[in-house]
Amino acid sequence: MSVSTVAADQSVCAPLAVLGRDVTVPLVTGGEVTYAALDYAASAPALQRVWDDVAAYAPYYGSVHRGAGYLSQLSTDLFENARRTVEEFLDCRAGDQVVFTRSTTDSLNLLAAALPADCQVFVFETEHHASLLPWRDARVTYLNAPRTPGEAVDTLEHALAARDPYGPALVCVTGASNVTGELWPVRELAAAAHAHGARIVLDAAQLAPHHPVSVQDLDVDWVAFSGHKLYAPFGSGVLAGRSDWLREADPYLAGGGASRKVTRRADGGVDVEWHDSAARHEAGSPNVIGAYAIASACKALTEEGFDSLLARERHLIRTVRAGLAEVPEVRVLSLFGDDAPRVGVISFVVEGWNSSHFAAALSAEYGIGVRDGLFCAHPLVRTLLGSAPETQGECGAPEAAPGEKSLNAIRVSFGAGTPDEHVERFVRAVRELVRDGARWQYRTEDGRCVPAV
Repeated sequence: MSVSTVAADQSVCAPLAVLGRDVTVPLVTGGEVTYAALDYAASAPALQRVWDDVAAYAPYYGSVHRGAGYLSQLSTDLFENARRTVEEFLDCRAGDQVVFTRSTTDSLNLLAAALPADCQVFVFETEHHASLLPWRDARVTYLNAPRTPGEAVDTLEHALAARDPYGPALVCVTGASNVTGELWPVRELAAAAHAHGARIVLDAAQLAPHHPVSVQDLDVDWVAFSGHKLYAPFGSGVLAGRSDWLREADPYLAGGGASRKVTRRADGGVDVEWHDSAARHEAGSPNVIGAYAIASACKALTEEGFDSLLARERHLIRTVRAGLAEVPEVRVLSLFGDDAPRVGVISFVVEGWNSSHFAAALSAEYGIGVRDGLFCAHPLVRTLLGSAPETQGECGAPEAAPGEKSLNAIRVSFGAGTPDEHVERFVRAVRELVRDGARWQYRTEDGRCVPAV
């Protein structure tokens, strides 16, 4: 199917209005161009609607839960209504808790701090570091990268069957890879976990902005995601799911808001009674604007409809993949193969190019923002690139000069706010750079490849 045929398909909706859609940036070769933001997997631009909602609330800003004034009461209602909106967005079970955090990383560290004693954790090496690293106080089994969804389920089944069946266990898995964009068999992995008496947490940071996420349908115990990938501003996240482990754990942070009652003992010490609700892990003055922004984004995506959003994204994916397939020097990275369902995240390497050099040229000469590096998923990218597991590399930082071999890849990612022109410009730029080379000289400065002045 041609690009023009797809673009004419009436099922493909127009891109949603996002901040920065009209920003222009200078080109090193002269002139300016509208910036093509193709790094959604790192941070998606905020929806205009979300920004407008936050701006409308800002004059009424007040501290929540403990204020008697009108603005405080208004902010409290807004904060708690945001919690209910997220519950609906995730199709939570009765009795589940929604805890507002700073990010997916914060959410998973919170859950790690709430694990029961002697808990076993099972996590694939393919995870983002936010899912791979928080489990320092648990017994962790790292599972090798599977090459099919079925192999992922089988690998987990075998690992769980060999575990101590009497202790608590947790499986952590991504919903969509932040490197390849491929969808993981979450429902099947959840069934395997529960069949062996384990629980499962879903890292939905890359899934929730692109697909509906139902806690009940997927049968996961917890979901974590970030506002800044869901078209909301930075600094907010969610951990939603079963309340028992969270209720029984010490507060993630100790302080006001988490405590229900604090009294002095006769011996001079202090006794504390902690809340059993989500407030137990939300000590201090919460990020009301962040929670409200997440709720606004949840509403916007739900009202737009994921069917139309998915149709548009699949159109963009076809455009990019078809364009890259026409360049023999490009190798797209994949675990599950070309036919695997995926979100708008595609990583690749270009024969004869240092990936950081290529990304720098896309930015400086075409006004296209992509990501290069290991994408905070070092074991996965090294597996996909065929490098040794112990090979050193920094998250997002090149180690080789322009033209030299590097262990990095290039990632292009897009979503609900991406116009056709941005991905078409990207495909054209890749073709031209491979065919003609860069038009400018580049050098390495402070770990980054930059145009030479």
